[in-house]
Amino acid sequence: MSGSSIPIEKNVDLDSPETGSLDQVQPKVGLANLEEQQSWNWFTIRTLITSGTGFFTDAYDVFIINLIVPMLGYVYFKESNGHIPTGTEGALKGMASFGTLVGQLVFGYLGDAYGRQKIYGLELMIIILGTFCCAMVGSNAKGADVISYLTFWRFILGIGIGGDYPMSATVTSEWASAGRRGQLMSIIFSMQGIGNMMASVVTLIVLACFKTAIINDVDNLDIVWRICVGVGCIPAVSTIYLRLTMPESPRYAMDVENDVEKANQAVAHATSNNVETAASADEVLAQQSAVAEAKANRNHNRAFIEYFSRWENLKILIGTSTTWFLLDIAFYGISLNQSYVLNAMGFVGDGTVFDNLWRTTLGNLTVSLLGFVPGYWFTVFLIEKMGRKRIQFMGFGMLTILFIILSTAFHQLKSIVPLFVAVFTLAQFFFNFGPNTTTFVVPGEVFPTRVRATAHGISAASGKLGAILATFLFNKLAEIGGAPGEHAFLPELLGIFAAIMALGFLCTFLIPETKGMSLEEIEQRGAIQSGASA
Repeated sequence: MSGSSIPIEKNVDLDSPETGSLDQVQPKVGLANLEEQQSWNWFTIRTLITSGTGFFTDAYDVFIINLIVPMLGYVYFKESNGHIPTGTEGALKGMASFGTLVGQLVFGYLGDAYGRQKIYGLELMIIILGTFCCAMVGSNAKGADVISYLTFWRFILGIGIGGDYPMSATVTSEWASAGRRGQLMSIIFSMQGIGNMMASVVTLIVLACFKTAIINDVDNLDIVWRICVGVGCIPAVSTIYLRLTMPESPRYAMDVENDVEKANQAVAHATSNNVETAASADEVLAQQSAVAEAKANRNHNRAFIEYFSRWENLKILIGTSTTWFLLDIAFYGISLNQSYVLNAMGFVGDGTVFDNLWRTTLGNLTVSLLGFVPGYWFTVFLIEKMGRKRIQFMGFGMLTILFIILSTAFHQLKSIVPLFVAVFTLAQFFFNFGPNTTTFVVPGEVFPTRVRATAHGISAASGKLGAILATFLFNKLAEIGGAPGEHAFLPELLGIFAAIMALGFLCTFLIPETKGMSLEEIEQRGAIQSGASA
């Protein structure tokens, strides 16, 4: 039933016992205009800026910790020659991941239960608060106190970062056309690479500005790390208004709120293609009644349980969750502890405090420029041609091979630094031209509107569980058989990562291919499969 002059075919109610699925398969009024919108317009650019800046901030805030931990050690743990105890370092690095897991689950649920428009922007406010408080934690002679406060605010920061995953993924997915959806979502996610790179760039700039001060008194690093952290507020603050004024997703307005008029207005806003909405009094009353009925009958918990009670749907959620979980064990195990790998590469030596920090940061930037950032952009340009599954298979397969090489030839490669750097950066390349991007894209496409954000949040939280596992176990496992800080077990640990990547390759068989399909076609395919199995 419609409140517009554009005809709608009769709904097929797949919630009924005859079909047994949660979603309605119907032409979405006005969405044809959205699907036909292939050119870049202002709204597309606005969406990219709004969501992409959030992911830039997320990556900057997550990976800056890898660069400031050595500074914290030099300032607050002088008695142990700048070495932060393993447990303390693990908590400091891992607490943001705990917060991220909470944020992914909570905001994923809220995004489906209350709508994208009402929730989008709240997570960015939390990021701003968490970042500012991290930079401003009280300074005193007791390093444990500073680390404790910083750990707490990193947890709060993580909640905001976690909320950005399901919200930005669903918002971008639901505003995109079928032929560009994967590319737009990949561009959003690729901002992680830029954020990672800029964390190194900012750190190098601040270190250069304070070079003399650091050489004269290492305690001046207390100012340096605070500036490095605080810079993360700038991009978040710059886009908060855009998030808070983002219109409701037309697909959420149509599929969940049953508000045809609202969906049409949203599409017209995005495409500058006005949709006529002249309607009779009876049609207006019918539309108002439909919206009120949808609101009264909305029960997100029931909808979620009904949809995932079917194996065909649950299998996909298991696939998106396990692949992300397995990926992040290796991805964060390497990324959050990259300084140790850089040490093996020869980027860190026994020079002055400033020299060590400078070379470590330069090494992070080198790896980012050579492997991290290019990998993302290869996915951006090829995802609509190759498809999601093909890229994910390729990534997991190449990572398995590269980690086997790094593990079995670790000591030989260390003696040939350029070759070690080449193999390691190639691994970073296939993380991002591979599962690190596709595990973000796929959950934003394969699930219906009513459960999309929640399912994406669960998938992302599974990945973060893998990151937590890697963060807290990496240091302990890596130090088996050697003195603290030597990471004697690192070659064997890389071998474990190879096995995990091989398992990720196998779990990719659980997810479907979505290349070239509109969200409506994906929902209809899932509904037909569920109905056929009922």
